[in-house]
Amino acid sequence: QVQLVESGGGLVQAGGSLRLSCVTSGTIFSTTAWYRQAPGSQRELVASLTSPGRSNYGDFVKGRFTISRDNAKNTMYLQMNSLKPEDTAVYYCSGIDFMSSRYWGQGTQVTVSS
Repeated sequence: QVQLVESGGGLVQAGGSLRLSCVTSGTIFSTTAWYRQAPGSQRELVASLTSPGRSNYGDFVKGRFTISRDNAKNTMYLQMNSLKPEDTAVYYCSGIDFMSSRYWGQGTQVTVSS
């Protein structure tokens, strides 16, 4: 059974930082990513990381976030700095395995107060 379990969300003041973690099990992913969804908005890509180490970020990130993963720990991370109120959303980790199947975590709430 494939599982992705996020943690690390919470309430932070604008300008602060959070690090999200996502522990994965049950398969090996070729691509891992973080998405977010704010109320009334569509889910959008925050950052992705492919197995060769290529990263891609949403335009709104502008150098504030860093995606990484530790394959030995089966854990992916999203370091978020300089957080803004508009970053408030539910953040989801996601993975695509080598059979091109996509999996999702349950989400973790990030709230940035002004």
